[in-house]
Amino acid sequence: MKPQRVQLSRKKGWRMPPDTISVARPGKWGNPFSVHPELPAGSPVAPRYIAMPSVAEAVAAYRRWLLEDPAGRALAIEAKAALRGHSLACWCSLDGPCHADVLLELVNT
Repeated sequence: MKPQRVQLSRKKGWRMPPDTISVARPGKWGNPFSVHPELPAGSPVAPRYIAMPSVAEAVAAYRRWLLEDPAGRALAIEAKAALRGHSLACWCSLDGPCHADVLLELVNT
């Protein structure tokens, strides 16, 4: 089965499918770009997150970070080894952009 994105759920009885890894915050694979439309883009939010005005812009910033920033590139290399072949789970809606899609593309191509 081809790796895919899974939406995490708190519904009673829901279980993460086999061979699926959570990439949600606050874990290692979580997107450090957080949606805060009330703040200027790039503003720090708590010690670990950076404000972005929309989900689409947060996902785009995550992609750029993985490709261009030394810390992001290091994480991308780690992700290729740890996440390849697995489905990835996050809280984002399945019909919208999500950093898990970026990771799926990165590790499975």
